[in-house]
Amino acid sequence: MTQASPTRLPLTIAITAALLLPSCSQTQQPTQLSAQANTVQTPQVQATAAQAKAFIARAEAELAHLSLEQNRAEWIYSNFITEDTAALAASVAEKVTAAQVKFATEAAQYSQVKLDAENHRKLHLLRSMLVLPAPLDPAKNKALADIAAELNGLYGKGKYCPEGQPCQTLPELSATMASSRDPKQLEAIWTGWREIAKPMRPLFAQEVALTNEGARDLGFNDLSQLWRSQYDMSPQAFSQELDRLWLQVKPLYESLHCYVRGELNQTYGDDVVSQHGPIPAHLLGNMWAQQWGNIYDLVAPDNADPGYDVTELLHNAKYDEKQMVKQAEQFFTSLGFAPLPDTFWQRSLFTQPEDRDVVCHASAWDLDNEDDIRIKMCIQKTGEEFVVIHHELGHNIYQRAYRHQPHLFKNSANDGFHEAIGDTVALSITPAYLQQIGLLDTIPDESKDIGLLLKQALDKVAFLPFGLMIDQWRWQVFSGEISPEHYNQAWWQLREQYQGVKAPVARDETDFDPGAKYHVPGNVPYTRYFLAHILQFQFHQALCELAGNTGPVHRCSIYNSKAAGDKLNRLLEMGMSRPWPDALEEVTGTRTMDASAVLDYFAPLKVWLDKQNSQAGRQCGW
Repeated sequence: MTQASPTRLPLTIAITAALLLPSCSQTQQPTQLSAQANTVQTPQVQATAAQAKAFIARAEAELAHLSLEQNRAEWIYSNFITEDTAALAASVAEKVTAAQVKFATEAAQYSQVKLDAENHRKLHLLRSMLVLPAPLDPAKNKALADIAAELNGLYGKGKYCPEGQPCQTLPELSATMASSRDPKQLEAIWTGWREIAKPMRPLFAQEVALTNEGARDLGFNDLSQLWRSQYDMSPQAFSQELDRLWLQVKPLYESLHCYVRGELNQTYGDDVVSQHGPIPAHLLGNMWAQQWGNIYDLVAPDNADPGYDVTELLHNAKYDEKQMVKQAEQFFTSLGFAPLPDTFWQRSLFTQPEDRDVVCHASAWDLDNEDDIRIKMCIQKTGEEFVVIHHELGHNIYQRAYRHQPHLFKNSANDGFHEAIGDTVALSITPAYLQQIGLLDTIPDESKDIGLLLKQALDKVAFLPFGLMIDQWRWQVFSGEISPEHYNQAWWQLREQYQGVKAPVARDETDFDPGAKYHVPGNVPYTRYFLAHILQFQFHQALCELAGNTGPVHRCSIYNSKAAGDKLNRLLEMGMSRPWPDALEEVTGTRTMDASAVLDYFAPLKVWLDKQNSQAGRQCGW
C-alpha cells in the first residue's frame, strides 16, 4: 500500500504504505549543497513577485535534481540492506532534508507577495510538504537522517527466530498468520514479530523531538500541525473532516465487528474470544489485524460460497509472480492507458531474493520522474497479493500520467488519491472480470453476493478504523499529548477505542508495538489509506456510471471501459497542480469526500449483518 519512500517533498514516490513520492527535471542546474545549505537568508524588506518567482524556479530545479539522487540511493538501500547502503541513503537523505528545510524556511519571506495561482500554490508546497522536517542545526539534521535510516533498517532486517527453529521473515510469518487456526501458534508469532520493534523505541523518541523542532523552525506548533496542513484546508478543519467521515462509516464497522466476534467465539470458545469486549488481535488473520479477509472461512455465511477462491484460480491457471503483474497491467491497458515500459520489467523486484535482505513491503517507484517506474514486492501467489499488485500499478500509472507537470506538482491531488486509484481498479476485480480474463468459468448468481461482500468488508471496512488510528496516535505523540513513557499504553487504548481489538498478551512500556508496522519506522503518513478507502468507493461509483453499469455497484467492473479510463486519466494528469476538490469533481461531479458510496456498496451486507446479530442475540460494541 504505498508509493516509494516516506512521502517527502515530491522526491520519490513510493506512496503504500506507504511510501514515497515524485519529481521532474528542470533546465536550470542546481547549486551544490553543503553544510551551508541550512543557512537561512535574511528576509528582504520588500520582496517582489519577480524575486519570489526566481526563488521558486531555483528551488524547484534543485529539488528535481536531488530527487534523482535520492530515488536511486533509496532503491539500492531497499534492495541491498547493508551498513554501507544505509550510510549512503542517510547521506543523501541528509542533503535532501537540508535543501527542503532551507527552501521551506526561505519561502516564508515571500508569504505576503501577490503571485499568480500556480506560483502561490508552489510556494505553499515548498513550506508545508516536508514529512520529516530537520532542525536548522546541521548536526541535528545529520542525526535525524541517521535515525531515520536506522529505523528503516531495523524493520527491513527484522525476523522472528523461535528457539531451535530457522528464523522466519515477515512474508513467511504473514502466511502463517493467514492460515493457522492454532491460537497458541498465532500468539507466538504475533509476539515474536514485535520483538523487532523494541530497539526502535528510543530512536523514535529522538526522531519525534528532532522533527518537532524542525516543524517549529518552519512556523508550525509541531509536526502534527504540519502534516495536517497539506490538504487544502486548515489542520483543524481536516481533523474535523476525518471525524465526519468516520462517523459515517462507524455503524457499518460496528455491525461487522459484532458479527465477526460472535463467529470467532463459536470457533474458539469463551476462554479465547469473549462474547463481549475487544477481539484478540492475533486471531484476525493479519499481523496487525488491519484486514480480516484471511479468516473468511471462519465467518462465512451458510450457502454463500461463490464456488471459487482467487488463490486457487491463480494456481490452477499456473500464474507465476510475473504473470500476476502482467494481468494487472492488462487491466490498465484495457482502459486505454499505455503499456508499462520495458525498463519496468527489467528493473522491478517481484520475488524475495535468497542471498540478501530487502525491504519486502510492497511499494511503487518512479526513479527518474519520467518513465523509469518500478514496483518492489516479495510477491506471494495469493488472491490478496493479486489485488495488491493492481494497487501498486495504480501508483505507477498515476506517476506516469503527471510526468509532464512541473516538479512540485508531480504528486497526487492529496495523498489519499494516490492510494485510492489502485484500489478503485481493484474493486473491479469482480467475478465478471475474472471470467473475462479466463480465470473463472461461471459467474455466481446474486444469491452469493452476501458472501462476496462479506469477504470484501473483512478487508475494506475492517481496515477503516486502523487506517485512521495510526496517525491519531502519531499526531498525539507529535503534539505531546502522548509522552514517550506512555507510547504503548496509548497505542492500545486507541486500538481498542477505534478498532475494538486488544493485544493477546500483556504489553508494557518495554514494548514498542507501533514500530512493528512498517509505516511508523518508515515515517509514512497513514491517514492517506483511510482517505483512500473512502475515495475509492466514490471513484468506483462514478466510473461505473460512465461505464454504463445498470446493476448493483458491487457487481460492476470498469474493465475495458475507455470512457471510464479517459475520465480517470484527466484526474491523474492534473497531479497536484490544483486543490484536491477540483480533482475529485473531475471524476465524481462533487467537491466533497463522502462515505455514502461505501454505505451504498455494502448496503445489502449491512442489512444481513444486523439480522444475524439480532437473531443471535448479540450485544454489539465493546
